[in-house]
Amino acid sequence: MPTKYTSPVDVFLILTRGEEVLLALRRNTGYGDGQWNFPSGKLEDGEAVDVAMCREAWEELGLKLTPADLPPPRLLHVRSPEGQGRIGLFYPVELDAARFGEPVNAEPHKCGGLRWFPLGEAPEGTVPYTAQGWTLWRSGAAYGAAGWG
Repeated sequence: MPTKYTSPVDVFLILTRGEEVLLALRRNTGYGDGQWNFPSGKLEDGEAVDVAMCREAWEELGLKLTPADLPPPRLLHVRSPEGQGRIGLFYPVELDAARFGEPVNAEPHKCGGLRWFPLGEAPEGTVPYTAQGWTLWRSGAAYGAAGWG
């Protein structure tokens, strides 16, 4: 019997502060190390995507988000050069430090640092998946696909 096709689901926090967006420098993860990435993570079995985003915001940045704080996400369906399909949900959220707290590097073993970047283009050295999500977000589109031919 053939294996049933599945695509991992990833959640990305596009945390903005005025005209800046927060990126994290990946390290010791085995994927995209040394590159900039939106704070992100994978959906866990039995978890709703909005709950996953809130969990990742807490684990990676120490931010206290609730599902009610999240807008509808942008959806990006990507295919890696190796042929792996993934579904990325990108949640743009404006920082409200009084409600959420200030972002901190809560996973220094996986993150080499946090930096605020201008909203324009994704900076050089950004993980391609993140750069594709950045482009989708900045376009205002709700859905995009990349790597499918």
